[in-house]
Amino acid sequence: MTRIKINQLVWDEWNIEHIRKHDVTKDEVEVVAKNIVTHKKAKKGRYLIMGRVSSRILSVAISRKGIGVYYPVMARDSAKKERRIVYEKEKI
Repeated sequence: MTRIKINQLVWDEWNIEHIRKHDVTKDEVEVVAKNIVTHKKAKKGRYLIMGRVSSRILSVAISRKGIGVYYPVMARDSAKKERRIVYEKEKI
C-alpha cells in the first residue's frame, strides 16, 4: 500500500461546517492527518484516512489538490468495520 504524505490541508467554510455536523473539529482532522493509521482508496479519486484522536477513531475523506496538499471532504467517527481495521493495524 502506498503511503500518503500530507503536508497541508486546505480549509474553507464549507468543509469546516460539514465536519462540524459530524461533531468533528478541524484540529481533530489535523491530528488524524499527521498520524494516519491506515488508508484506502475511496470514490471519486479520494482517499479515506483513518486514525486515532484521544479515545476516538475517525475516518476522513480527502481529495488531492497537489503534491502533499489535500482537501478534507468529510470526517466522522469510524464505523465498526473501520475501527476493527485500525485495531489490527495498531497491533503490528
